[in-house]
Amino acid sequence: MLIRLESAQDERVLDYTRLTEVQLRLSLEAEQGLYIAESSRVLRRALAAGHRPRSFFMAEKWLAGLQDVFDQFPEVPVFYGSDQVLESITGFHLHRGALAAMHRPAAVEPRELLRNARRVAVLEDIVDHTNLGAIFRSAAGLGIDAVLVTPRCADPLYRRSIRVSMGTVFQVPWARLESWPSALFQEAGFTTAALALGEDSISLDVLAAEPPERLALILGTEGDGLSAETLAAVDRKVMIPMSGGVDSLNVAAASAVAFWSMRLPTP
Repeated sequence: MLIRLESAQDERVLDYTRLTEVQLRLSLEAEQGLYIAESSRVLRRALAAGHRPRSFFMAEKWLAGLQDVFDQFPEVPVFYGSDQVLESITGFHLHRGALAAMHRPAAVEPRELLRNARRVAVLEDIVDHTNLGAIFRSAAGLGIDAVLVTPRCADPLYRRSIRVSMGTVFQVPWARLESWPSALFQEAGFTTAALALGEDSISLDVLAAEPPERLALILGTEGDGLSAETLAAVDRKVMIPMSGGVDSLNVAAASAVAFWSMRLPTP
């Protein structure tokens, strides 16, 4: 259903207005049960994961490249227009092909994610959407079965997180914990290992030499790291051996190192 936009005031595209205003978008998307998929590749990955589109939004030059998608969803409106009109709606130049407003999938129960998992990541209060997306991409590529995010963690389905992850947030099962710290992981038979610097931290190499059957790797927020409550509750504290006078890595880089080190053998 092709609909040409002639004005930035068109109320049919409210899903896409002021996309650059982070706090506004976070509240709006949560209230309306939607998220924005940005770029042709990302929206295709969202659709492949079974997510349902509300509408599509793009410059006219991108229409032909997504015709097969539109044919799958003939009832879904496809809004298009000039670069000037689209930029006045979104607040930025649309140069990645297309946007789609997607229905958020139903929330997943954390306990269900843990049922058959052996390697999971727990993200405590990570608020930078770029870091969050990068962690999901590493999780997808390095054998993490599920990601659990704490109540104050940023939204994995925010536009920047999705884009940085290259859409891998759609392929790694994830859920938001209702409270944190949580005894859920020990109850499910997981060894919990926090990535943290400390006198009682062991090297990641030591943990990898005798890997637990089921492991939850816990990563903390960019500024303060993991909370004292979390560190008091975990089974192990683990550090990445460093050299060159560097004491630690960015949380996204650290996640990739830890996920690779603790990956399970490929069948």
